[in-house]
Amino acid sequence: MKTTLLLGGALCALALPALADINVTDLRGRTVTLEQPARHVLLGFNYEDFLAVTGPRGAERIAALSRTPWADWRPGQWAAYTAALPALATLPDVGDTETGTFSVEAAIAARPDLAILAGWQFDTLGEGVAQLEAAGIPVVAIDYNAQTVAAHVASTRLLGAVMGEPERAEKLAALYERKMQDTAARVAASDAPRHTVYVELAQKGPGEVGNSYGKGMWAGVIEGVGGENIATGQIENWGPLSPEYVLARQPEVILLAGSEWKNKPEAVLLGFGQDEALAQDRIAAYLRRPGWADLPAVREGRVYAIYHGGARTLSDYVYARAIAKALHPAAFADVDPAAELAEFYADWLPVEPNGPFVVQAK
Repeated sequence: MKTTLLLGGALCALALPALADINVTDLRGRTVTLEQPARHVLLGFNYEDFLAVTGPRGAERIAALSRTPWADWRPGQWAAYTAALPALATLPDVGDTETGTFSVEAAIAARPDLAILAGWQFDTLGEGVAQLEAAGIPVVAIDYNAQTVAAHVASTRLLGAVMGEPERAEKLAALYERKMQDTAARVAASDAPRHTVYVELAQKGPGEVGNSYGKGMWAGVIEGVGGENIATGQIENWGPLSPEYVLARQPEVILLAGSEWKNKPEAVLLGFGQDEALAQDRIAAYLRRPGWADLPAVREGRVYAIYHGGARTLSDYVYARAIAKALHPAAFADVDPAAELAEFYADWLPVEPNGPFVVQAK
């Protein structure tokens, strides 16, 4: 007997009877068959999403990691998880597709029974996917970077199906859908004016203009919660806007995207293990840029720093609701994004989100 995970307009995962083959369609439209739920996987990205779906002993089912996107991109998060789950730090590292260091040989040597890759890793790996499959390692692509409810839900149900955790995955998918539907309903009912929004990757310090987003990442979130992104039409995907253009557009809300970057002495640092007072100091330095004191966002107290690592995960509804609250304060008066983030971690993950993840400039 075979079960099938159907993806498309209506996405559903079916309960998996014992000894059934598992047929899934992944987020690249490929059909993959497993004889049983995976026991030891190569995990490329979306570490927290994997652990949320697989539960308390999920880490024991990881045979190898693409470590760089976790340990180097989000070092504070990596430190929190390796403190809670020390075995993570000893797992084989197969390299990183973005820097071209991914080793198919290392992946095969780890002997996983499944490789779970983010869509962007799958796309970059190219022929390496066929090499893994030729070695008897099925590959599935998930995609939280698509930043749609459908792709988030499909990716979650796919993880649940291949890991034998369909019920846990379904609860997470339902939670995500419910939060995003509630957000959309509140935005639709809001009578707040449509605010102009400027978002900047606050990695380089105020002396150098960081990337803004014309599509994807924060651009998609801003548009989704009823903001007018001033980068739309100016930037294809990401890149810096000129200071003169930003001043001319008079943004009413400013978002500084911060993270746990290392060796970035002027960056806005947010996330695991970071300090809110330091984040406020770094934000204040941006507000001293020429002309910024006269921007509506600064005059009216609508400047926020927001965790850059939070935009492509199962918990990213929290950040969507934080931005929505900045744009529609009355409609989200009873919503506490920080409390929702803490609740998500308490319910689904083995660590606490200790650190500032959304900060309003004082």
